[in-house]
Amino acid sequence: MPTYSGISSEAFRHPLDRQAEQTLRSLPGFELLANRFVEYFYERPQNIYWQGNCIQAGVRQYSTLYGIFRECVRDLDVYPEPNLYVAQNPLANSHALGQEQPYIVVNTEILELMEEAELRTILAHELGHIKCEHTILIQMAIWVMGAAELLGELTLGLGNVISSGLILAFYEWRRKAELSADRAGMLVIDDLETVMTTMMKLAGGSKKYGHECSLAEFRQQAQNYQELDRDSLNQIYKFLIHNGGNGSFLTHPFAVERLSYLEDWAKSAEYQQIKQGNYQRVGQKGSVEVEVEETQTEVDNLQRQIEELQQEIQQIKNQRREQK
Repeated sequence: MPTYSGISSEAFRHPLDRQAEQTLRSLPGFELLANRFVEYFYERPQNIYWQGNCIQAGVRQYSTLYGIFRECVRDLDVYPEPNLYVAQNPLANSHALGQEQPYIVVNTEILELMEEAELRTILAHELGHIKCEHTILIQMAIWVMGAAELLGELTLGLGNVISSGLILAFYEWRRKAELSADRAGMLVIDDLETVMTTMMKLAGGSKKYGHECSLAEFRQQAQNYQELDRDSLNQIYKFLIHNGGNGSFLTHPFAVERLSYLEDWAKSAEYQQIKQGNYQRVGQKGSVEVEVEETQTEVDNLQRQIEELQQEIQQIKNQRREQK
């Protein structure tokens, strides 16, 4: 497997991730939220929870998984090594959180469903979040949404901030951050078909009937999904589904969307250059051209889309109240 010594996250970070984060940080109220988050959130209890309630992988616990994990840590040059936990959970999922002591949690269903190469893809994906320093913003998004849902607009004095569109911006960024982490998985496994098979299994894989699933058919499904955009009404529905129109925000793009992004990147000169060792390194200017700053026009456009989407959601809520 390729090893990317000294690689900077900017070498593979998706421009939509960078753009969405810049928009999020520029919104009124973000700094207040960040300050309150630091005041009320403590990282240590989470590590205590996982250490007390799961199995921590190591040389004598889940040694195969831990060996794959350590290779991925080396390949993406992640330091210090995060903790790795296995949680008893039938949902095929994994996540990465933590800043001072980052950690990754893999559910047992992932171990049952995935082959070794696919496990490598998932671990590299989660390490990509840590490498890109996504974990603190992801935790903030979870915290803000929890405050809004549990205690309403008076929570911690953040009512005006929570209603200002920050939640929309947080979840828009969370979905875009997944695209960068997907690239990290792609770099480590260096095999597009394996990454796509992993996505297919996460979308609806089955241990019993998995042999009846076809990657070719799933790729065609992704193509059909893209073609829905020919109808502008479908585009509106997609926006609403992602941003609370069904009662909840989506934290990840749909699997078929992620396939399309990865296929495009796998064909790019940027990806080929990174594989050849020509990439931006930590503390150095890389040979791969990475646009760190987006134009203000692009940021303004994304912020405008978030505001328009918020208005659409509010109109739907008002219509539902009138119907009642």
